[in-house]
Amino acid sequence: MKRIIFRLIISFSKFFLPFLARFFILLRINRRVINFLNEKSFLANNYYNFNKIIQMLLQNNKLIALDVGAQGGFNSDEFISKEYNKFFEPIMIEPIKEESDKLKKKYKYVLDKALWSSEITKKIYILEKRLGSSSMYEPDPSSFKIYNLNEKECDQFQITRTENINCEPLSLSLKKISINKLHYLKIDTQGSELEILRGMKEHNPLLMRIEVQILPMYKNIPPWTELVNFIDKMNYMLCDWKPIGKHATRVPAEMDMIFIPNYRSTIGKKFIIENQNEFISLMLIFSQLSLLKIISEELNFKSKNLIKDFNDRFFY
Repeated sequence: MKRIIFRLIISFSKFFLPFLARFFILLRINRRVINFLNEKSFLANNYYNFNKIIQMLLQNNKLIALDVGAQGGFNSDEFISKEYNKFFEPIMIEPIKEESDKLKKKYKYVLDKALWSSEITKKIYILEKRLGSSSMYEPDPSSFKIYNLNEKECDQFQITRTENINCEPLSLSLKKISINKLHYLKIDTQGSELEILRGMKEHNPLLMRIEVQILPMYKNIPPWTELVNFIDKMNYMLCDWKPIGKHATRVPAEMDMIFIPNYRSTIGKKFIIENQNEFISLMLIFSQLSLLKIISEELNFKSKNLIKDFNDRFFY
């Protein structure tokens, strides 16, 4: 009976939605409705609570997380549910002194050197009117219209000051604090993502969240295709992306992209199998249920039965 009712609801929805869409267009709210529903779809798996499973998998261990571009604190934008913050040991990278001093009051590991592909001194452009938008690259006003910025938002991209800061490779920063393994890497550096990855060397995370500018907002940053191609050559695969902010184009001008080791390659398969408890935990935290089920079956995870009864609500 439930299946019949469910099918009737789906049939009714297919008939009714085209008329509802026209109504939204007339009211000029169709895009807002779509964005709202997309956001709800992206967060749909937050309905589940994976705390017990993750606790069972990790025991008393923590997921080592490197947060590059850490203004505001770890997971300050709530990209993942805050209830999972307790499973991470964050390492915060923040080269601007006043910001790193704030972080040192809260976090065990705060590194105040910037990351680059080599040891070098670089100029950083500081935008004090806009949190988290300071960059090694100068803002490009010619791109602001593409980002659909109003006059007030454009004003936030004014450079308030510059500083010369010391940079070093990611691998060297981790060596200094005796971190040998990295589970999660988040990079949000307004254009420096590729140079930072070039300095990663042997530290291969199980999951990476990388901010990617499809249409550059800063001058002379590498093309996004070069960044993605580099990550592909690192033996990672793209499994998710989420648009960031406004844009005048029909595709997002900027996105957060999620990468995991390519489980279809020999190297990626071996890496995931050797770290399967941490991998499952991260995939649950980042709501990648359908893909996790496929990988669990293909790689014959010992804990695959823990997730078999969960359905990925993103696809509902």
